[in-house]
Amino acid sequence: MEYKIGPEARCAVVGHGSWATAIVGLLAAGGQRVGWYVRNPEVLESLRREGRNPRYLSDVEFDRGRIDPSDDLDAVVRDAGIVILATPSAYLREFLAPLSVPLSDKFVVSAIKGIVPGDYQTVAEYVRSRYGLSFNQIGLFSGPSHAEEVSRGKLSYLTVVCTDLGNARLIGEKFSSANIRLSYSTDIYGIEYAAILKNIYALAVGMAVGLGYGDNFLAVLIANAAGEMARFLEESYPAERTTQVSAYLGDLLVTCYSTYSRNRRLGLLIGHGCTVKSALNEMTMVAEGYFAAECIRHINTRHRVEMPIAEMVYRVLYEGASARRSMLELITKLL
Repeated sequence: MEYKIGPEARCAVVGHGSWATAIVGLLAAGGQRVGWYVRNPEVLESLRREGRNPRYLSDVEFDRGRIDPSDDLDAVVRDAGIVILATPSAYLREFLAPLSVPLSDKFVVSAIKGIVPGDYQTVAEYVRSRYGLSFNQIGLFSGPSHAEEVSRGKLSYLTVVCTDLGNARLIGEKFSSANIRLSYSTDIYGIEYAAILKNIYALAVGMAVGLGYGDNFLAVLIANAAGEMARFLEESYPAERTTQVSAYLGDLLVTCYSTYSRNRRLGLLIGHGCTVKSALNEMTMVAEGYFAAECIRHINTRHRVEMPIAEMVYRVLYEGASARRSMLELITKLL
């Protein structure tokens, strides 16, 4: 069934973390009035009083006339035509639990680069099955896009993904600015899974750095990760796609190399000798790759794709395998 977004559709954002804050900033800077579901009382009060999020990207100041922060999820969703999900995937169910108004007349955009733990579904798959939407009502907002850089106006290339390119371009117009370059795609499956897989590979890179491997090896590791990602996408969901572009390869590279990367940071701590539990406790933000490693392994039992890097990360995170010994074993499998 075809679904067309109305040109005047208002956006609402669900979530109050760094990426949600950066997304609201983009929309508000473009002159739009944005509904914003914020369930943290401290953040909500600060946004209403000062136009700042005191916990994430606290240097970003909002025009309070452009944002409508609220802890009433039903009210926020009811007034919107486009609902943008920007919470950690592990907490998505919890964030949406209070929702009682239907999503049947909404267009839902996932800006989440993670998988829903326990359900073994991507966010798009979860929203479709849980709320009875068709994929024609679901889109993605993806690409190499650390919130810290987007919020500071650093040049960023983002991809809007919808089954209908007209809907994708209408959403893209709402994010358009001098510092945002946009591209469009219909590959919901491929781009969403690429955004999940790259977090696992960034964990592997972080481990390698923590263990003392140099740039030469990191280049080999990431090149093999790119091949592993392309192989999984092609064997699990064949389609005409070019994984060398920014929504796939670019997102992988920035997550593996950037100091802003939470997943690289988690891997780094483990490579330095921290236990997985203590490394997770040191993290101030969610590293999506931790949950993704277990979910992708479960999903891959259906497809049986050879994924030695993802398998290594899983064994270290969930089976207590030594990061050092596991990396030495992985070395023999790389090209």
